[in-house]
Amino acid sequence: MALRYSATTRGVVVSVKPAYLPQQSDPDAGTWVWAYQVRIENQGPEGVQLLRRTWRITDARGRTEVIEGAGVVGEQPRLAPGEAFEYTSGTPLGTASGFMAGIYHMVVSATGEAFDASVPTFSLDSPSEARSVH
Repeated sequence: MALRYSATTRGVVVSVKPAYLPQQSDPDAGTWVWAYQVRIENQGPEGVQLLRRTWRITDARGRTEVIEGAGVVGEQPRLAPGEAFEYTSGTPLGTASGFMAGIYHMVVSATGEAFDASVPTFSLDSPSEARSVH
């Protein structure tokens, strides 16, 4: 059973459910691949928009890669109060485990006020590894 991780910032709830992808992984070649489903829900009183993202992906050897870019999966979703946006993405690692964390750079639609919504730290562990939050 996959774990779901969640964090809330200013009424924006970000939950993530990672899943190991054995069919895309090749441990003999040193490649492990995960998908992660993300749900961003605006439980706050104001409309918001996700403009940019920053991810920190760390493997079991402690190597960290920082990925930054506009939006998520090619979109910059606007969320009115009560609305949610969901997407699935993925990442490869050179080790059988690791973890990811991130920030969604948001703005309040009405005022343009910027804030960062936390993406919870979540574990990437292949079935051969013990599950843990790193």
